[in-house]
Amino acid sequence: MPRSRDRVLGNLESIYREAYERAKAASDQVRMADLDAAYQREQLLLEVLLDIRDGLASLPPATDPGSGKTAGTDPITALETIHRITKLR
Repeated sequence: MPRSRDRVLGNLESIYREAYERAKAASDQVRMADLDAAYQREQLLLEVLLDIRDGLASLPPATDPGSGKTAGTDPITALETIHRITKLR
């Protein structure tokens, strides 16, 4: 079972919050600004990856007759799904 979106994003936030608080305690304004920008960038990337994961997980388990493969195991189908997801945004 994959981790929930809230849990993953919460873990990311706690990692950055700890580093940010250390920089704040050291009065390191440059480090605080860098951490803030890095957090926003990584949060966005992680949300995109989670969207892709959710999109692939919601694929129907349709099988290709005779191949024994499900739609989730076919790399072409996975790429088409990613392409479809990115068009939705």
